[in-house]
Amino acid sequence: MAKSTRNSGKQSTSGEVSQLKQLVKGNTPTRVIGLKLGRTENAIYNKASEEGISLAPTNQSPYGTKK
Repeated sequence: MAKSTRNSGKQSTSGEVSQLKQLVKGNTPTRVIGLKLGRTENAIYNKASEEGISLAPTNQSPYGTKK
């Protein structure tokens, strides 16, 4: 059973979506994003998918190669 959060069942606002984008750019973990936005991790994954936002860390080399 998912934890109840302060925004459970409410639609995301455009401000929350822009905050989500900023947090993702800063490589913030999804759990922390969820806490900041008052949403569950699953809600963050779903909203990112709906908005076409990649949650993949940007500071890692592709294919596991290290330089």
